[in-house]
Amino acid sequence: MQNEEGENVDLYIPRKCSASNRLITAKDHASVQINVGHLDENGIYTGQFTTFALSGFVRAQGDADSALDRLWQTQRAKIGQQ
Repeated sequence: MQNEEGENVDLYIPRKCSASNRLITAKDHASVQINVGHLDENGIYTGQFTTFALSGFVRAQGDADSALDRLWQTQRAKIGQQ
């Protein structure tokens, strides 16, 4: 929906699982969203983070820890963190 200035307002964008690309519905009470903080060379938090969302399906299958590790390894290479 757009207002008079052409800006999108009241637009619902559903979340997707970062691991399986499934939609996370409102009834999925087992889903989680995790922020992983970025560190500098000295191991000090820089104030930036990367957000991952995991659906209840991935968590129920027992794949959440390996999925999060795989997602972080690919994201870490993109941002250039050690």
